[in-house]
Amino acid sequence: MTANLFDHNIFTRLSDFDFFVLYLAIVPLFLISYFFGREEKDTGDFFLGGRKVPSIVACLSFVATEVSALTIVGVPAIAYSENWEYMQFFFGSAAARIAVAFLFIPVFYKYKCTSIYEYLKFRFGAETQYTGSIFFFLTRLTASGVRLYATCMAVAYIIGWNLSQAIIFFTIVSIIFIAFGGIKAVVWAGAYQAVIFFAAGAALVIYLVMHIQGGLSTAWQIAENADRLSVFNFNFKLNDATTFWAGTANAFFVGLAIFGTDQELMQRLLTVKTRKKSQNTIIATILCAFPVLCLYLAIGTLLFVFYHQNPAAAQPEKAKEVLSHFIANSLPMGLKGLLLGAIILASIDSPLSSLSCSFVTDIYKPLIKRDADERHYLLVSRIGVVGFGIILGLIAFACSPVEKILWFAFEIISITGGATLGIFLLGVLTKPASGKNASVIAAFQNRANVAAMIISAIAVTVLLLLSKYKTIDLAWSWLIVIGTAVTFYLAVVLEFFMSGIMKLRGYFAKLLF
Repeated sequence: MTANLFDHNIFTRLSDFDFFVLYLAIVPLFLISYFFGREEKDTGDFFLGGRKVPSIVACLSFVATEVSALTIVGVPAIAYSENWEYMQFFFGSAAARIAVAFLFIPVFYKYKCTSIYEYLKFRFGAETQYTGSIFFFLTRLTASGVRLYATCMAVAYIIGWNLSQAIIFFTIVSIIFIAFGGIKAVVWAGAYQAVIFFAAGAALVIYLVMHIQGGLSTAWQIAENADRLSVFNFNFKLNDATTFWAGTANAFFVGLAIFGTDQELMQRLLTVKTRKKSQNTIIATILCAFPVLCLYLAIGTLLFVFYHQNPAAAQPEKAKEVLSHFIANSLPMGLKGLLLGAIILASIDSPLSSLSCSFVTDIYKPLIKRDADERHYLLVSRIGVVGFGIILGLIAFACSPVEKILWFAFEIISITGGATLGIFLLGVLTKPASGKNASVIAAFQNRANVAAMIISAIAVTVLLLLSKYKTIDLAWSWLIVIGTAVTFYLAVVLEFFMSGIMKLRGYFAKLLF
């Protein structure tokens, strides 16, 4: 459907009451942005909020960022078309949060990192920092482009826009919101978003149960008979991404990568005052995220039951559109506006702040302009938000052919996430070189890290393509495990090999001279 972006007729699927609910949901975001944006004086405020954010706010914001529109739209689609086996991923995810609390957070606070990739510079050297930051750009831009696409697809379907209009609209709104408000606005808005996500999901579950013949007990029976409620798959098949072993291992390593070595989520944890509070915050997210996941899985199952009982109703053409289709065609006024508001809110919490933070801290300051004042860096930070916002929108445009958007996002993270995670684990699990040759060994380690990350990313990409074309029988969920292991051990082997060559050169030099 093509329409003028500013023509009110494109909203004919929404009632005036839906608009009222939608405005009530969205307006607080811009009030938050205005309130906190007035206080931004330097990059410490813009990227870390002066480390004055309350733990509960950081916790809820973390959950809102983790949930995103990809969960709101993608998780119900998985439960609708498959079952609850996605729940297995949460067990690995919970274990990853605990590991991040005790492995990564202490060193980030010890070195007072603004960008977590600064740690790689302190531990190894500048080249490793630059490579880690570039890998973050690649991973986060692509994965977040998929996330933005999921939002725009849903909103365009519900409202009646085409995809291009939705992407342009949300890109502009996100740029304005984050460029002005900074991380404090993002974190406080995230806490507000988490409450809306839960309220909207709970309201939809209640509505679905009330409109299923026989209520919850009948819904349970129908779903169980159709094998839509299975949670655990204990088969051991390397080519099945939904087994307990593959799902848990994938979720643990993906969790380490996105919670501990991805600036977007870790940035929220660094806004609280102390290391201890930050550790408590990420552990508390386990209790907050679990009910939200259950809620949106339940929505997918109840949608399956609803359409099973109502075969005459217009069915969604694709599983990925099921929630949008139901909101647009079956929900009453008011509730339609609330669900649309939740999806829109999920799109505005974008990675632009973390991308700009990593660019300014890891690339711009050390490589382009070292000695500028804070006002200059703050201006560049806001310009960075605009630039990354435009790139994100272009990536979202390219995602339209994707069918299973949730799984696709995990595949993207696997390619560079394992490489970055392997180097961070190398940093926290091994000791720096010592002795008279420490500086020489450190230089070799720095180069070995870069080589290991690049080789690992290429190897995982090749494995992903081979599995896609059925040349090998390997589920994508093992890729990040393989990528992490390859990076870790390859960096160790390369460093040992380079150090050995250096020793041999020294030995022969003594013999000759």
